[in-house]
Amino acid sequence: MSLTVPGCLRVSVSVPKYPQVSLCTPRTLRGHLGTLTMSPMSPPGSNAVDEHGDKIPDEFDSDPVGIRHLRRTFKYFKDYRQMIIEPTSARLLPDPLREPYYQPPYTLVLELTGVLLHPEWSLVTGWRFKKRPGIEHLLQQLAPLYEIVIFTSETGMTAFPLIDSIDPHGFVSYRLFRDATRYMDGHHVKDISCLNRDPARVVVVDWRRDSFRLQPYNGLALPRWDGGSEDRALYDLAAFLKTIALSGVEDVRAVLQNYSLEDDPLAAFQRRRTRLEEEQQQRQAELAQGKPPAGTFLGHLTGRLWPRSKQQ
Repeated sequence: MSLTVPGCLRVSVSVPKYPQVSLCTPRTLRGHLGTLTMSPMSPPGSNAVDEHGDKIPDEFDSDPVGIRHLRRTFKYFKDYRQMIIEPTSARLLPDPLREPYYQPPYTLVLELTGVLLHPEWSLVTGWRFKKRPGIEHLLQQLAPLYEIVIFTSETGMTAFPLIDSIDPHGFVSYRLFRDATRYMDGHHVKDISCLNRDPARVVVVDWRRDSFRLQPYNGLALPRWDGGSEDRALYDLAAFLKTIALSGVEDVRAVLQNYSLEDDPLAAFQRRRTRLEEEQQQRQAELAQGKPPAGTFLGHLTGRLWPRSKQQ
């Protein structure tokens, strides 16, 4: 299968070639193909075997032959089910960096398909992925303020080369894939409690509200990108998230809650910002006429963009 990002490159993922990485670096292979244990195969119901092919004793050895096989088989499928449903780890990201290293104050969790890329398929070309306008601008503008994490419901084999193609400069700090989600009611849910980050400073951007159903006020649900070339949503998203960071918001959930019922939260933000800019121009005109100002622009702006949030 070939994956094409128009204007960028065509990536073959039938036999993917992954860069050599260290498990202690942000670009870890953990979650890429899951946790792999290479050992000789043993059928369900039998003892597991070590690398030499010797049987490994377990708690079922003392049971009668038929019972031990049934109990091992049951445990095998139970563990397999848990592997599919639960995230691969209770701590999906390493601990935040400490001085003298720089740790951005906020964490941004981005979905890949539907937000940054648009998948298209045809009999002639197979799967192709179109880049959304503004990807480079978004990553470059937010990298100093946000620890950027691509957390996608796609498999690692599909997503890894796509992330390489849209982030050649390495602005993305971490990559998480389908095996890091929690499977609930037919949906792959991103559980923020497993990120090993302060949830008050985590923003999740996705087009599916079910993806952040466990922490709904950490999420910003954008309309799914349809592949249109005139789209400006990522530019608006960068402006929105920069305003949050530069305003020093202590708890992003108080801000995102104000936009949780909007069909298009970025359009709502733009309407508020435009209205406030018009009010600012009016205040400047009044000030030029000798009238006292009503207050500082920044404090007034942030207070009106998310009136119920607690600004510090």
